[in-house]
Amino acid sequence: MVRTTNPSVFFPFRKGLRYHRGLIVDQNNRPRVRMLHKTETARIHETVLSILRDVGVSVQDDETRKWLKGNGCKEGESGFLTFDENRIEQALSTVPSKLVLYDRENRGAVDTEDAVPRFGSGLGCLNTLDFETGIHRPCLLEDVRKTARVCERLPNINLVLSLGSPSDVPPQEEALETVRALVENTSKPIAFAAHDEVKSDQVWEFLAQVAGGWEALSSKPFALELTGPTSPLRLGGEACRRLRQAARRLLPVVCFPGAIPGATAPMTLIGSLAQFAAETLAGIVIHQMEQPGAPVISGGGILPMDMRTGSLSYGGPEYTWICLATVDYLSDLGMPSWSGSGCSDAHTVDAQAASEAGMNLLASALTGTSLTHNLGYLSAGKTGSLEMLVLCDELAGMVRRIVAGSRVTEDTLAFHVVQQAGRTGDYMASDHTLKHVRSEMWGPSLFQRSPLSAWMDSGAKMMNERIREKLLTLLSE
Repeated sequence: MVRTTNPSVFFPFRKGLRYHRGLIVDQNNRPRVRMLHKTETARIHETVLSILRDVGVSVQDDETRKWLKGNGCKEGESGFLTFDENRIEQALSTVPSKLVLYDRENRGAVDTEDAVPRFGSGLGCLNTLDFETGIHRPCLLEDVRKTARVCERLPNINLVLSLGSPSDVPPQEEALETVRALVENTSKPIAFAAHDEVKSDQVWEFLAQVAGGWEALSSKPFALELTGPTSPLRLGGEACRRLRQAARRLLPVVCFPGAIPGATAPMTLIGSLAQFAAETLAGIVIHQMEQPGAPVISGGGILPMDMRTGSLSYGGPEYTWICLATVDYLSDLGMPSWSGSGCSDAHTVDAQAASEAGMNLLASALTGTSLTHNLGYLSAGKTGSLEMLVLCDELAGMVRRIVAGSRVTEDTLAFHVVQQAGRTGDYMASDHTLKHVRSEMWGPSLFQRSPLSAWMDSGAKMMNERIREKLLTLLSE
């Protein structure tokens, strides 16, 4: 039986928002989509509290277990540790409301409260779709270097992830060498995952050297670590130690599990969200107890699986929906979040890939979250593709223009322009047109807008040819 708590403790209403499903406009005049009504996220949270209080989480690090038990957590018959509502509320009260990442020139590059959507590539793909041969093959370290170089030059990629896991590097060296390859080929902020706290520490030691010391790295971080629980309801020893280690150093982390509905979480998306949230909040408690106010975000970790094939579905509507619903829940808790988009279940860059990526990129941006990753994924996250990444950058530019909208002001209403030029019909030479032509109209670099005759005269190149040409140009710069 779920015991009812007071939702207003955790879900204070935000001024200027009406909490219903569908499209709303927030206090910054940005369009935003909600998948869940605020009363629904409150009800989900009641279940989350019940899971943590009555079921608990398996904490698999002895030192952390002892520490938690000494701070109010209790051990149940199963050996799971349970968390009371006050402990969770205390942890949530100290989570920073936003996360800021910097580039290597100490300029703000990603801000989770920014009105402009920010995008990042994916990571961890075992395979690479070789754009030169068209063959799916194991990822190599050189592919990671190329990914970083391409991301550095793509205008709509703000956070750089490796897109693949290099197979030509020993496992014990993979995390460090992957990060080194990124840092040496891009000045943009990066995100990474390590196998355990030892590899994580090696990576952070390297990044501290690059930054000029630990204080410089924590004051203006240019890296983000991915770690967290394991579904169902497990906080592994290495996850506990990595969360505490990052918190002590005030280094930013993403705390999230990878929950698979019907396999490691309930089949229903809402049930998976409740379990995902319980696992995440258990990690947040450990993180914030270690160092209140340490930077942390969550989101985008529920991965629907097609039961007919056993394959995860990154391109399906369920993944898009649950990412948006997770943002609603975390936002109502006051936590910063990221989401997943720019990904497809297709195995090559084709109409399916473009359709799925375009849909989930726009949907993700409309949630109001300012950070989304996984751009460049094919084969449901098993294949990384630089061609797909280039396509997603183009789509991200279009999405940014849609989300930016157009503000109603005296200048944009243009009454005096109509008064002066309307009678003659001469708007082309108007100063008002020259002032706004670049900001009002988004200019594609890949999508076709030229007349049919011009397209034919230029060789009638299909989209895949244009993508490949742009990619080669980016790599040659």
